Amino acid sequence: MAPTPAQRAEAQRIARALAEVGFVLPGTMTQRLTRCGHANCHCHGDPPVLHGPYNQWTRKVSAKTVTRIMSDEQLADYGPWIDEERRLRSLVADLESLSLAIVEADPRWER
Repeated sequence: MAPTPAQRAEAQRIARALAEVGFVLPGTMTQRLTRCGHANCHCHGDPPVLHGPYNQWTRKVSAKTVTRIMSDEQLADYGPWIDEERRLRSLVADLESLSLAIVEADPRWER
């Protein structure tokens, strides 16, 4: 079954958006405050004054979680790449949904 003109237009919109995707970096970025291992440190006080914040980049590599601490300068350089990866995944999911809708609407499945 051929896609409708609206579906073709949507696929073209997604393709244009995909063409604009730049560098992508998988994983998530969080800011963490931590305690150290020194019992007399202010981070163990009452109230605690934790160390940080630290920019923590976490991702999966060969089914294992890998975490690295990024400097503020690295975050400025690479943080947008993480956002771009989320955008890429969203665009691919939109294209998959559109393709599935076309396939599911095919009347030949009802034979």
